[in-house]
Amino acid sequence: MVHITKVKTGSKLEDQASYSRLVAVDNWIFVSNTAGRNPETNEMPEDAIDQTAQVFKNIERALAAVDATLADVVMSKVFIQNPADVPAVMDFIGGKFRGIDPATTVTCPPLGSTIYKVELEVTAYRGASTSDVQTIRLG
Repeated sequence: MVHITKVKTGSKLEDQASYSRLVAVDNWIFVSNTAGRNPETNEMPEDAIDQTAQVFKNIERALAAVDATLADVVMSKVFIQNPADVPAVMDFIGGKFRGIDPATTVTCPPLGSTIYKVELEVTAYRGASTSDVQTIRLG
């Protein structure tokens, strides 16, 4: 039988839009597009890097709730509102994912509000961090 776990953070938007921050289906873990709002203070940093740092804290907190870590991430989708922020944000993200090397998509769409500078969605597989990994370089 499939085991499904849904994690809710208490965000008003999760209730309003009827979604979960994270859904785990057995070992597959899907984390919703996550912004950099601090869940305790409800504050949103103005700086893109500060938002990105909070995004990772929010994602790591959700992953920990289902016994997973960033090292289990196999796919990330990065949404950066201002193309000028891409180099700095991706440098920060590169530091967080160094050695994990998930497949990644980066795009610069409008986000739900102009206060959001960065959002991140990830897919993880519980146990990926301890799996045997083969890296193939094509170039």
